[in-house]
Amino acid sequence: MPARERSRLTDAAVSRLRPRAREYTVWDSAVPGLGVRVRPTGGMTWVMLEDSGGCTRRLSLGPVPTMTVEEARRECHKRRARPETKEPARPARVVPLFREFVEGDWKKAQFGRCKPTTRKSYSWLLDARLLPAFGAEPLDCIEAGDVRRRFDAWSRTAPGNANSALKLLRQIFNFAAARGHFDTNPTRDIRPNRRPRMTRFLSREEIARLHEVLDAEDRKGGTAQADIIRLLLLTGCRRNEIIRLRWSEVRGDTLALADAKTGPRTVPLSPQARHILERQPPSESPFVFPSPRDPLRPRGRNLGLWYKSRREAGIEDVRLHDLRHTHASHAVMNGVPVPVVARLLGHSSTRMTLRYAHLGDRDIDRAAERVGQAVADLMGLPSPRRASPPPTPARR
Repeated sequence: MPARERSRLTDAAVSRLRPRAREYTVWDSAVPGLGVRVRPTGGMTWVMLEDSGGCTRRLSLGPVPTMTVEEARRECHKRRARPETKEPARPARVVPLFREFVEGDWKKAQFGRCKPTTRKSYSWLLDARLLPAFGAEPLDCIEAGDVRRRFDAWSRTAPGNANSALKLLRQIFNFAAARGHFDTNPTRDIRPNRRPRMTRFLSREEIARLHEVLDAEDRKGGTAQADIIRLLLLTGCRRNEIIRLRWSEVRGDTLALADAKTGPRTVPLSPQARHILERQPPSESPFVFPSPRDPLRPRGRNLGLWYKSRREAGIEDVRLHDLRHTHASHAVMNGVPVPVVARLLGHSSTRMTLRYAHLGDRDIDRAAERVGQAVADLMGLPSPRRASPPPTPARR
């Protein structure tokens, strides 16, 4: 395939151009420097070459469907002529590099609106994944095949992290498309990795075993971490909401969380949760659970006691976040309506709550029996007697 294809372009000839495995450009022999760029996705754009300060730049004139060949030629001549007596030509669209766009327009418009924890996560994904992969490429030269190869490579070792990188990349490209830097988002047809849905929550017996282990740790002096674990179970809060809890957010019977994941929210406290907060030792720290090394900072996110406690309680498959699942599930099992549970957890809709509110098999069986009996009563059916077990055959 020739490196530089040239022919006299006509509207009919342009309409017959077909996508290939790689992007290519057909240049017009009538107007040097005018061409049609054809992407593997099928999108076509008018482009022109312009000399600027001794360097040649490729500029985009617009999508092919919006401009005929003659209109593209006139636009090309107009931008090159720039006569003093006429109105200045419309500035050409210069497509920035991915790195330039992210550090410039995207961060100015989007990055500052994120929560600090989200900005930290985005910064890591950009530095470790996206900028090394695409930073030196112009936005309109990043193809779907390039993105898919990178995504597949990341997925082989960290499928969840790869999903996060794809989500951020898609957001950046959507913003770039809205700014007119390209026509088709190259991440559009790439699907994230399917992740197993976590449905784990603690049964009544497991909660009792965990409580015994935490009580034993209290006697060894591990009260602070044990109380964090208890509060997570009693309130259904997220880990950072308790670890970074400030005394100024404790308001009697409630927690007035100023910086929760979904924004400020209020968490009601049970008497047992209030008692745990009231027994924390007084200090000059603004945090309920300050760092042992620096009281002016909160305790670190890593709770070593949790891994030890779950091992001793025989629940090693349980994550710390599953305590939040457990709070929601037992609320539902005790008759709390799902919309109320959504308010307790700080969800904006019940859709997310339904993912948390798992039910145990025994509770489902009991519910099925109650519903079946209620319907049978309406039908006037008698309750069947339990069948006696068959007699054991006599041994010979």
